[in-house]
Amino acid sequence: MTATSIAPSRVDWQALADQALAGEVLSRSQAQAVLAAPDTELLDQLAAAYRVRRHYWGNRVRLHFLLNAQSGLCPEDCHYCSQSKISTAEIEKYPFMAQEKILAAAERADSLKAGTFCMVISGRSPSDRVFGEVLDAVRQVKARYPMKICACLGLLDEAQTQQLAAAGVDRVNHNLNTGENNYGEICTTHTFDDRIATIEAVQSAGMTTCSGGIFGLGEADDDIIDMALALRRLQVTSVPLNFLIPIPGTPLAGRQDLNPRQCLRILCLYRLLLPAQEIRIAGGREVQLRQLQPLGLYAANSIFVGDYLTTPGQAAQADYAMIRDAGFVLEGPDGEEIEPPQVP
Repeated sequence: MTATSIAPSRVDWQALADQALAGEVLSRSQAQAVLAAPDTELLDQLAAAYRVRRHYWGNRVRLHFLLNAQSGLCPEDCHYCSQSKISTAEIEKYPFMAQEKILAAAERADSLKAGTFCMVISGRSPSDRVFGEVLDAVRQVKARYPMKICACLGLLDEAQTQQLAAAGVDRVNHNLNTGENNYGEICTTHTFDDRIATIEAVQSAGMTTCSGGIFGLGEADDDIIDMALALRRLQVTSVPLNFLIPIPGTPLAGRQDLNPRQCLRILCLYRLLLPAQEIRIAGGREVQLRQLQPLGLYAANSIFVGDYLTTPGQAAQADYAMIRDAGFVLEGPDGEEIEPPQVP
């Protein structure tokens, strides 16, 4: 029986898990039922999502480390971002980091047992000079550490993605951020189609794709569903799911549309719609999931360890404890189970 014929409180969540495991996409009405379900159904939803997660990822949790290698100075007007041209947030602003600072960050990421080193720069698209420095940094990190490298550099064309692949970049991040119908409400300096074009350029160069979004931007449930379906059509490999940090000085400062249970329902929906993908609980988990963070791991199989772009994250040891106490284990760069390190 499907969500089209029964009330949300009577949905058979395990049947939706069966559907996801069979490779069948949920209908829109079923997806809407996941998001509209009452809190009394949340544990049943998590159990269904965990069945799918366990099938593909076991009880392992991947760690990613994020480096903001160039901060602020961005000509875009993304309303959620403290680095945008319309933000008055008090953040540190700096050009592309010196190579020694990038290597120090990579060493830190390796010491934390991160499997992926994510190098991010602000801006619409890298200049030729910055792009060359990015390529040099990628080569140096790859020569020293066993981590995968994910680059987030803004809008890219096919020539740039081919150069990144040749330098050793494993994956490129370019988030869709929200559903297509909502995109103009959060950014006017580029389009949803611009983002799609970058993802397709990355795929044409043979690299895997990392793309997700941000919730709490004022989107409707259908926008949440639309973005998930777009990511499914694009067959992205890794899906970071961010929850808005309403940073003072941004247009969305003070906005609070989320609660921890709704965040968990979103994670469940994305696991059911994107069953085989790596799903990462990314920025804002500490702010929006709060004490329910460990429950997110029953749908997602990855987190960032360390800080985010301009906001601090949870201490690494707290993340390791959360993973252990929830009955999960760390996954190393080659997919093997590893012991958490002792770090200050």
